[in-house]
Amino acid sequence: MNVYKDFAKKLGSVLDKENIKVNEYMKNHTSFKVGGSVDILVTPTNIEEIIEVIKLCKADRIPFFVMGNGSNLLIKDGGIRGVVIKLEKLNHVEVNGNEIKVESGVLMKDLSKAALEARLTGLEFICGIPGTVGGAIAMNAGAYNGEIKDVIDSAVVLDEDGKILTLTNRELELGYRTSSVLKRHYIALSATFILKNGNYDEIKAIIDDLTRRREEKQPLEYASAGSTFKRPTGYFAGKLIQDSGLKGYSVGDAQVSEKHSGFVINKGTATAKDVLAVIAHVQKVVKEKFSVELETEVRIMGEDN
Repeated sequence: MNVYKDFAKKLGSVLDKENIKVNEYMKNHTSFKVGGSVDILVTPTNIEEIIEVIKLCKADRIPFFVMGNGSNLLIKDGGIRGVVIKLEKLNHVEVNGNEIKVESGVLMKDLSKAALEARLTGLEFICGIPGTVGGAIAMNAGAYNGEIKDVIDSAVVLDEDGKILTLTNRELELGYRTSSVLKRHYIALSATFILKNGNYDEIKAIIDDLTRRREEKQPLEYASAGSTFKRPTGYFAGKLIQDSGLKGYSVGDAQVSEKHSGFVINKGTATAKDVLAVIAHVQKVVKEKFSVELETEVRIMGEDN
């Protein structure tokens, strides 16, 4: 651990002290509310700081991982070695006509709200997606028949060599829960969305309807990472799980939601080990009953205890 304490001091040359946390529990930074500690957690306030932190990590061969607000992340109980760079403070939003430019740390619900206030339509579907713009670009987030690929014009990213690139919609290669950002290990820094002018009341009515439908169908009262599994071709993960008799299946406080079988939830004191045990059991039973491989949508990282 001493190597990381010494490295934390180095980080103090590019970040303010309050933006560097040593031995920080990741359960405080993920929507699943599980996970061990990371050696160092940093929260840069601008792109220049991100670049400098990564340069220092590479120079000292310190492993690093970049995250948004942890809404699609399951950190194991042994935590993460190295540095986690959390982009929550990159949260600037700028509206120009029917164009919205946002930094990658902006929450999707806040982007939806900004579009509503500007009377711009096209982003209503993101109102309930519990993530940041950066994560949404990487995963081509979608809901209620809308996807990021339908509205994004371009994104600014940082490649593995530290170069800043601007990628068009086409160059982002947005597919089902994938993109060039994910495939090429880019870091999304900001994005531009091109929308259409709309009526405030009509936009709000759509947002209110989608919010109501989400609250009725999803277990929002519990900690989770949203849909746990990707949609298999030709099937719905939730229905396969339900038809396998797994609704309510639990290990410790980790449970297949009784409200929506596509969600694995933390009822209070679940560990990552509990959650992973539920996921593995669901995958095994669904494979046995339907010969379908369920792939996790939630990203699993870190070490076991």
